[in-house]
Formats: sequence, C-alpha cells, structure tokens
Amino acid sequence: MRILERIEQVYAIGDRIGYSAEEDTAHELAAGWMRDAGLAVEVDAAGNLIGTRGDARVWTGSHLDSVPNGGRFDGALGVLAGIEAAERIDVPLGVVVFRDEERGFGGSLGLERKPDIYLELHIEQGPVLLQAGRPLGVVSAIVGLARGEVVFEGAAGHAGTTPMDGRRDALVEAAEFVVKVRDAARAFPGVVATVGELQVEPGASNVIPARVTVSVDARAPDRERLDALVAAIGFQPQILTEPAHMDEQVRAALREDVDGPQLVSGAGHDAGVLAAAGVRCGMLFVRSGNGGISHSPDEFSEPDDIALAVDVLSRALLRLASG
Repeated sequence: MRILERIEQVYAIGDRIGYSAEEDTAHELAAGWMRDAGLAVEVDAAGNLIGTRGDARVWTGSHLDSVPNGGRFDGALGVLAGIEAAERIDVPLGVVVFRDEERGFGGSLGLERKPDIYLELHIEQGPVLLQAGRPLGVVSAIVGLARGEVVFEGAAGHAGTTPMDGRRDALVEAAEFVVKVRDAARAFPGVVATVGELQVEPGASNVIPARVTVSVDARAPDRERLDALVAAIGFQPQILTEPAHMDEQVRAALREDVDGPQLVSGAGHDAGVLAAAGVRCGMLFVRSGNGGISHSPDEFSEPDDIALAVDVLSRALLRLASG
C-alpha cells in the first residue's frame, strides 16, 4: 500500500524535531508527493507547507515533526492520508503540513489565510477504540489544557544532624501536593492531571531540600470542568488553552461512514489551534494497536484500519468540498 511505503520513507529520516533539518527533509518529500497529486505547492511565513487545488476552502493535513524516538504514525498518517485523498477526489482541496505541531500556525496562514473547514485524520494515541473493537472514531472535542508550576520553599540543612521535628523540608510539602493533584483529578469525570517534573534544590542526597518546583498539567473536555479542576488543585496556570469543540457538520460528514464511538481527544492537535482561530474543524481517529501506545517506536495501527480511514477521509472531504 502506497501510504504505508511513504510512512516508512518519512520514518526513516529519523527524529524530526520542529524546525530541524530532518523536518525540512520530510517537508521536501511531502511537497514532491503533493505535486504528484496535482496540487500547487507553497510555503507560508511560518514554514507551513500548503498544497492546493482550485479555490480550496476545505483542507486536511497534520504535521510531520516528531518527538525524540517517536513513532511512525503520529502526524505523518494525517499528512499522507490527505495527499492520498487529493489523488482520489477531483475537487478544490487543500493539504497542509504544519511546522512544529500546534506552534506552526502563524505567518501568512495565521494572519491572512485559513480554510473554512479543516478535517484531520490522526491515530488515537490511546486504547479506547482498541478496547471497543472499533477501527475508527469521530472526535467530539479536544481537551482544554492548564499548565503551570508550583514552588515550595523550605530550609536547607544537614540530612544527618537536623532533627526531624525542626525541619522545613520542601520536598515533603511537594509530595503532599502531588497526591492532591491526583485526588483532585479523580473527583471530576473525564479529566486528568499530571505532575511530570520535579526540580529539587540544592539536589544532594545529604541535604534537606530547600526549594522544589513542581509542574502541573491539567486537562478537561470543557471549560467548566477545567476551571473546577484548577481550583481544586490550587495553582495558577501559566499556559491555558480552551477546549475545542468539533463542528457538527464536519462530524456528520464522517458519521455517514463511521459507526464508532464519539471520542474526546486528551492530546492537543493542529485541529484545536485552527478551531480556536474560528475554523470549522473535525477529526477522525484511527485505532492504535499495542495497547494504544504512542510517542514510541512501538506505535502501531493495522494496515486494514489505515486503508479504511483513508477511504472514509476521502469521502468526507468530497462531501464537504461539494456541499
């Protein structure tokens, strides 16, 4: 299958960190395939690669950058499926490859040019479809994200000579906060919260921690629950993104062929950035194998699921572009 061969060509480039030489190479490959599909190719001020046919108000695509030691399908599947769709349907259509996922929406595209509709195909990056025994699912929303840091101050001291009753151990306070984050997330349905980083100062095994910086990543499918989660945790987000609800007409175009569950995406996507900019967006998820693992070389989707997804994407784009 051609799309699988192209996925392997992109994967063979190696880690494609945003704005790296490797990402450049991946974009060059995609540009050639776009031209082969009859698309006019240009690059905007932010480095996003855009292939269009006619007065393209309906776009599809994704990203080609990757995390270090990432998988084959994250982002790349959506780009290459979009090019496949452009080969199959002869309607005005755009295929976009975003630079540095979720951060490349800028330059001339962000300020002057954007589609009316954007439909993104992506692997699920989770186990819901796998557990449901369904190859495809329609995304109803992308979670909102609140991210920040909390600092705990204590007092450094000798680990062997400072009595326990007289200690001000910042790490003990931080540990209690980590448990609070977990418990807060358990109190609300459909939300998650994570502490993924701890910076302990001075960071020596024989010194009582004097200062600890804790990261917080909180996510929820709507603003009401996101605000409630942030309040329950008790932190001030430095980054806050709104939940993105997918457009009903775009979802309906997918549901004509997809008898699968409606999913909330717990990960951010380019579709979320475009939705925040006023574009009517939709997302189609493909079942992830290997327990739903992603951002790993073990990331996997079955060839039959990918073939089905490309068929469904092509038909949905045809409906939307012809409507």
